[in-house]
Amino acid sequence: MEFTAKQIAEYLQGRVEGDENAAIHTFAKIEEGVPGAISFLSNPKYTHYLYETKSSIVLVNEDVELEKPVNATLIRVKNAYECVAKLLQLYESMKPKKSGIDPLASISPKATIGENVYVGAFAVIGDGAVIDNGTQIYPHTVIGDGVTIGENGLLYPNVTIYQGCKIGKNVTIHAGCVIGADGFGFAPNTEGYDKIPQIGIVVIEDNVEIGANTCVDRSTMGQTVIHKGVKLDNLIQVAHNCEVGENTVMSAQVGLAGSTKIGSWCMVGGQAGFSGHIHVADKTFVGAQSGVISNTKGNGEQLIGAPAIDPKVFFKSSAVFKKLPEMYRELAALRKEIEELKKK
Repeated sequence: MEFTAKQIAEYLQGRVEGDENAAIHTFAKIEEGVPGAISFLSNPKYTHYLYETKSSIVLVNEDVELEKPVNATLIRVKNAYECVAKLLQLYESMKPKKSGIDPLASISPKATIGENVYVGAFAVIGDGAVIDNGTQIYPHTVIGDGVTIGENGLLYPNVTIYQGCKIGKNVTIHAGCVIGADGFGFAPNTEGYDKIPQIGIVVIEDNVEIGANTCVDRSTMGQTVIHKGVKLDNLIQVAHNCEVGENTVMSAQVGLAGSTKIGSWCMVGGQAGFSGHIHVADKTFVGAQSGVISNTKGNGEQLIGAPAIDPKVFFKSSAVFKKLPEMYRELAALRKEIEELKKK
């Protein structure tokens, strides 16, 4: 399907600069542009590609100033990055959805399946499970007894959702995720460890997306909760009784220990770790590989390092760390000089 620059500008409430009849049928990065593609420019580091790209249309911010003529038709918008996201969402929504129950799927007669649901080959749906309208369940996914999944869910292959967990509307769970496995609860005894039964569930609210091979453990009692709008990357561990606030985003390999409470609108970099039983305030920004071991102060706080501290302090400390070998030699020399003075 093709769209013209005029149609795209109207949809994005942008302004065409060039040929309003220029047509596109695909997307491309600006440095890999081809005729018939639309690209975008949001990072100033890529500005030079604007004059070289072969793409037919390029989305740019309203304030971009041209240093020389460009071959592509430009569409000026308030935020090019947000606008290309809207176009990609539109493109994705136009793809035909799978539907129907594969004869090789195993669905309990006690399960409730809504309308326009797709269940792939070798998927398993247990007793009392409720799958709402428009949900897609890809092959080899296992939905446990009593699980509920809201409208328009999308579960990719090899997802496992343990018994009793509750999934909201418009939730996407990527391949290999495990939702509702037992939390890591063991009590030491004289001979080893006694397992503490994990009798709670996981609740995932609406409009959440969870990346591949991420695990969200069920609670010891009560609920582990992922609130609405949360976006979790691949390979994240959310332990038992944790709570992740609305619209928080986490990059790959983040780990949350048990009973950690993360606020709303937080941003967490890759491989960051959180101690258990702490509270992270709303709108906290945690840098990659940070270790957060205590409650955070409040909205807008930025943290980096392990243990996590203010970025300015961290970078000053890093500068000193590089000089430690030289400082150690100087200190040793001073000690020697002092000892010699004492002898005299």
